[in-house]
Amino acid sequence: MKTRVLIAVVLIAVIVGGLAITRPWLYFVNHEVNEAFPGLTDAQREAVANMPEDQKRALIDMANETRKMVEDTAVAQISDDQVVPAAEQAMPPDMPAEPTALAMGSFIDIDPIHGAEGSATVYELPGGARVLRFEDFRSKNGPDLHVYLSTEAPTSTFAGLGADEIHLGALKGNVGNQNYDIPADIDLSQYRSVVIYCVPFRVVFSTAAFA
Repeated sequence: MKTRVLIAVVLIAVIVGGLAITRPWLYFVNHEVNEAFPGLTDAQREAVANMPEDQKRALIDMANETRKMVEDTAVAQISDDQVVPAAEQAMPPDMPAEPTALAMGSFIDIDPIHGAEGSATVYELPGGARVLRFEDFRSKNGPDLHVYLSTEAPTSTFAGLGADEIHLGALKGNVGNQNYDIPADIDLSQYRSVVIYCVPFRVVFSTAAFA
């Protein structure tokens, strides 16, 4: 009898010990973690916390790829708009009253973090020069954004620019009409879109596909 009791006590002790170590009930409990990005200041973390839920969720999803990209993007998007100075928003000075439009497209949103609105039009000037003009333009802010002509029309964040992309310069501002000169030797028939591109992280922020 004493042997059976001793065996039962030992078995109970083993079971209890095993449960204490493995804690299987944790497999049926959700643990929500909302860890602040360590690279942000307290004020920046608070600003991110006040973002719309879809933007916060997109940042969290991006964090699985690279925390540095998320932090830089978050800081850019909570920063003030970079508005193109009013004096620089006018049409080029030698633009005729009825300029010739060679191609045009509208910017798109890719996700809650990456997107823009407005139009992108390629105009030919009287002397044969060509200019790319953004009108009614507003883009989500991002780190080190640039403007490219692309042989592709990328519609996802990491789609890339395709082959033989043409760099037209840094984005002059995320808000406002703006002009970009197009090199004279470029065959525009080979290019399908304008791309707003984050250079350091190789991320597409928006695309305007030419009609």
